Amino acid sequence: MKIIKTDIDNGKAFDWGMTSENYAKFRDIYPESFYEKVVEMGLCIKDQCVLDLGTGTGVLPRHLRKYGAEFVGADISENQIEQAEKLSAGMGIKYIVSPAETVDFPDGFFDVVTACQCYAYFDKDAIFGKIHKILKINGVFCIIYVMYLPNESPIAAKSEELILKYNPSWSASGATRFTYDFPGQAAGLFTLDRTFLYDISIPFTRESWHGRMMTCRGIGASDLTAREVAQWEVEHRAYLETAPQEFDVPHFVTGLVLRKLRAV
Repeated sequence: MKIIKTDIDNGKAFDWGMTSENYAKFRDIYPESFYEKVVEMGLCIKDQCVLDLGTGTGVLPRHLRKYGAEFVGADISENQIEQAEKLSAGMGIKYIVSPAETVDFPDGFFDVVTACQCYAYFDKDAIFGKIHKILKINGVFCIIYVMYLPNESPIAAKSEELILKYNPSWSASGATRFTYDFPGQAAGLFTLDRTFLYDISIPFTRESWHGRMMTCRGIGASDLTAREVAQWEVEHRAYLETAPQEFDVPHFVTGLVLRKLRAV
């Protein structure tokens, strides 16, 4: 499903479903320490029912399921959910195709709602009321964003340069560390539990880094032509031949934990 946001990529359409097969192969990259941090906050653990919004190929539910929570993953893309179901076979995770703002569950159904890498795409005027409604009293909404640091990785910087050559509208380049502010739309519905910001280093090979960048919003999920994508791939692979076969890329993890205040 194509998504258009005026504040993202200058309003240029993108569709994660276009890159779902490669996304399943190349975007399951978070180290175990990332999941341990989630659990250390008391989230996604035994006896909790968790909804993962924008679940994509089910990365969070698949890796956090072992800690005992029951998961439902929701995503706007049918192709993403198809890959999630394949990768999660036998794990007892339920998936649905739905925009985050219109997920349909009874009031007070979930202990935790997570949103990793997808908060920027939500309708902020609609999402907090919806999540407040389906969370239990004192339930938690956890927003997470993980991104590489191009200013600290020449390889990442060059990859971004090549993406911008073919897709100058791509607005995700040049990321730097940040923390989330408390959203005004959450006032009266949630209280701030905590923010967090920390660094992680993620290992890649030339092939896995190429796949990670190929599946980004600027290339595989964009509306570039097949020829443009192929040309980018040729140039990017040629550049990576000059890089080490294996290398680490510094990333930061930032997040916001909101706790449901009360019924309204």
